[in-house]
Amino acid sequence: MKYRQLGDSELQVSTISLGSWLTYSGGIEKSRSIACIHKALDVGINFFDTANVYGRGAAEIVLGEALAGLDRSSFMIATKVYGQMSDTDKGLSAAQIVKQLDASLKRLGTDYVDLYQCHRYDEATPLEETMAALTAEVKKGKVRTLGFSEWRLDKIEAAAELAETAGFEPFMSSQPQYSLLWPYPEAEVFPRCADLGATQIVWSPLAQGVLTGKYKPGAPLPPETRATHDSMGAMVPKRWLEPDVLEAVNKIQRLAEEEAGIGLAQFALAWVLRKENVSSAIVGASRPEQVVENAEAAELRLPGELFARAEDILAPLL
Repeated sequence: MKYRQLGDSELQVSTISLGSWLTYSGGIEKSRSIACIHKALDVGINFFDTANVYGRGAAEIVLGEALAGLDRSSFMIATKVYGQMSDTDKGLSAAQIVKQLDASLKRLGTDYVDLYQCHRYDEATPLEETMAALTAEVKKGKVRTLGFSEWRLDKIEAAAELAETAGFEPFMSSQPQYSLLWPYPEAEVFPRCADLGATQIVWSPLAQGVLTGKYKPGAPLPPETRATHDSMGAMVPKRWLEPDVLEAVNKIQRLAEEEAGIGLAQFALAWVLRKENVSSAIVGASRPEQVVENAEAAELRLPGELFARAEDILAPLL
């Protein structure tokens, strides 16, 4: 496993991290979830990403149970706040940050989280209020570092300015969707975050499973995959399952297997990690074997020419 610094913080996170969005919030049975988390630790993954809204606390509970009794300094937990937790509980107000953080800590069975992230931007709450509340939690020792997910560039800029002028804790990380099928954040968000001392923890680096090669053009969707799941299927963009996209993905799979000697998923993860501003790529796993396969991508160093060819294959479709 390789490790990279998270922004300008003191955190050194594994370049492959384990997420819990769709799997550990009820997507698979608890025993398999815990087995995947333990396997992640075995292969050197030290960074686990979750959120209060994943299963309305269910994913945090599973993660907390899996990590209970282990040396707290041997792993890092990232969770998030903003999502709808009840009819009245949502957003980034000071009251919600205090309430939701305490609830997350209880579910996780820990006194602090290593990274606390604003899951989305809250248009209903002044940014100053949000940042003041987050800064207060850092000073209390309940949070080590701060981050955000899917914020627009102007909001990122505003937060950085407030951190400088008002003395609030700066954000150390950004969590955007990023993959061969969704490369857009690298144009503006990546370079600006680098200027501000923040790095990326990217989600869906395998494009909701499309970049594993399991979906074939013209063939029925395989049963018991994300695209056929009653709830998870809605997370897979229909465009990514259209024949021309799947044909392009198949070309990249052949490129990975025949010229790099690796699987498509490992190739896609290596492509994400080629960017220095990416500290970690969040993967999901429903089986421990998937954790091992994905973790191996951290060690790959592939020729840039192969990545360029993959980008050329997809360029007409993006």
